[in-house]
Amino acid sequence: MGTFVTLAIIMFVASLSPYVASLIPGKPIPEVVFLVFAGAVLGPNMLGVIDTSGEAVRAISELGLAFLFLNAGYEIDIRDLLSRTGGVAAASWGVSLCIGIVLVNTVLASRFSGQAGLAFAIALTTTAYGTLAPIMRDRGLLATRVGKVVTIYGAYGELLPVISMSILLSTHTTGRALAVLFLFVMACVLILRFPSVFPRFARRFEAFLSENAWSGSQPLLRIVVFLLLLLVGIATTFQLDVVLGAFVAGFILRAFVGQNDGLESKLQGMGNGLLIPVFFVVSGAGIQLGAAFSNFGLLVGFIGLLVLVRGVVVAASLKVGRDTRSMSWQEVFSTSAYCTMALPVIVAVTNVAVGSGTMTPATASVLVTAGAITVLLIPVVTSFVRVTAEVHPLEAARELTSGQAPLREVVERHRRGFRAEEARFQRHRHKHGAEPEYSSADYLAAEGVRQGDGSPVSSQVRQGDAPSVSSQSQEQPRPQEQQPQQQPHEPKDSAGEGPAKEEIENDRR
Repeated sequence: MGTFVTLAIIMFVASLSPYVASLIPGKPIPEVVFLVFAGAVLGPNMLGVIDTSGEAVRAISELGLAFLFLNAGYEIDIRDLLSRTGGVAAASWGVSLCIGIVLVNTVLASRFSGQAGLAFAIALTTTAYGTLAPIMRDRGLLATRVGKVVTIYGAYGELLPVISMSILLSTHTTGRALAVLFLFVMACVLILRFPSVFPRFARRFEAFLSENAWSGSQPLLRIVVFLLLLLVGIATTFQLDVVLGAFVAGFILRAFVGQNDGLESKLQGMGNGLLIPVFFVVSGAGIQLGAAFSNFGLLVGFIGLLVLVRGVVVAASLKVGRDTRSMSWQEVFSTSAYCTMALPVIVAVTNVAVGSGTMTPATASVLVTAGAITVLLIPVVTSFVRVTAEVHPLEAARELTSGQAPLREVVERHRRGFRAEEARFQRHRHKHGAEPEYSSADYLAAEGVRQGDGSPVSSQVRQGDAPSVSSQSQEQPRPQEQQPQQQPHEPKDSAGEGPAKEEIENDRR
């Protein structure tokens, strides 16, 4: 099958995926899931409709992977990674890796050993931030409290596994692998120092770019692509992974040009228009779905270990960190759940293990399929947290066990409370009617810390209004008015003074 026919089929699937995803109410399933599983169905292991073995298709797929992580790295402020929360995030990743290695050498010793065991342990510590970042961007979550923490934890959950993979899974000795990594770092430092080494040329070129950045020749965009290919080329020359070079290229790009909405829009257009969808479909084409689901125990077991090794450790670290310990249980759940999403680095890790002959393609398919399932399930699971929070089940259980009220009264009161919260959520949905991706999971992530009575401290859902990771809401809780006739969670009508009016006032502020 010709290259252009394969690309045409892939782009047809890529064009339909966002539409199919939008048909599901609230759009809880990212279109990435449809791309990956469409690739698995259409690929050589099932229908054989697309041929992904050609060099051209493979090259476009690699460029898609590079652009995915370039965009992810560009969105990360290096100062956030070096902050106190960043230190806790890096330490939590180290704990996850240690737990993963212990589990591989004890519970899974009969199945995985050597490099295959290390690859399995590293895969348990990953976060699909490259996949998660566009999802959070589309839903307006990046500047919320949950979004900021997920960005820091997700960046480490993608960067550190790639670095550890370059050292632990390298065909070189550990000393030589560290030397190669050091040379790569020095090359990156030289690129960063270039403007200071040649200041006169740098000033002239900067002036040229400021005047002609978005002219017909698009010189700034060409420089960005050159930087990306240069870093990826250096990484591959040193036998490092493409992901590392692309991620670092994003960091360097942000250091050079800062936050530039125009440039970010151009990069997203180049990536999401062609390159990134091709990467996900080609990655899915390598999955053997039959082999993956025939080994159902390993499939479910790997997902369970992801939750334990990555999710639980992230949740525990959030309660340890000084800047995150005040997060509510809903925020902690959402953050740890998002950090458990894993896919692109699992593809990279298993490719290295399969290439070295230490892992079979069937086992790699199981792990990649499990990663794709986490991308499918976690946005859906986080959506249910909002409903659970609105019902207040723990409060209802305490009321029943303490005998404060009969069962019917407790159920009726919490039913009215749920209706009040749901009405407020629907007002938010109407307010964000231009953003069809704004789902219940986003509502929870943007909600901030709740008071004990269920009313929000802040309702900042716009990126510009969201609090930082370390800051608390500047709004002080209003004293609750004495209204004995009103139930704790029951809304008043539009003319009342209840939570509905308070929410409107918060939105106006």
